[in-house]
Amino acid sequence: MIPFCGFDRCLLDANNRLKLSPRVLADFERSGSDIVLHCLPEGALALYPEEVFLEIRGSEDHSARRAGESFVARRTMRRFGSLSMNISISPQGRLTLPEHYRDYADMKPGSEVVVVGVEIGVEIWSRDRWEEEQLRFREHLREKDRREMDADLNGMN
Repeated sequence: MIPFCGFDRCLLDANNRLKLSPRVLADFERSGSDIVLHCLPEGALALYPEEVFLEIRGSEDHSARRAGESFVARRTMRRFGSLSMNISISPQGRLTLPEHYRDYADMKPGSEVVVVGVEIGVEIWSRDRWEEEQLRFREHLREKDRREMDADLNGMN
C-alpha cells in the first residue's frame, strides 16, 4: 500500500478535534516517529512524521552563525519555528488542532475539512480553501495542455 495517499472529508468537532481515518492512522503508526503539525504557505496544515519534517528542514542551514548574518535565515527559522509543533494523536484517533493553527488555516469548530495524502504526510484543508486549490490546479493543467499543444503544433510548421 502506498503510504499517505487518499482523500477524506472530516468534521472538525466542537472541541476542535479531527478524527483521522484508520488508513491515515495506520500510515502514521508505520512511520514509527512523532508527528509534526506545520502551517503551509498555501493556508493549509500539514502533518508529517518527525523524520520527514527534519528532512525537509535539513535542506536549510540552521547554524547560529548563518542566523546571525542573514535576515532571510532568521525569517525562515522564525517561520518554521512559530508555525510548527509536535502533536499527538489520541488513542481514539483524534487530533486536537490548537487555535493558532485553526485560525491560520481558516478552520472553525463544526466545519468540514479535507484530509489529503501527499505521500510524505497529510495536508488538512478547510473545505473552501481546498475547492479553491482544486480550481487553481485544474486551471494550471488546462494552461499546461494549451502550451504543450501550441508547442507541438508550432513544431510541425
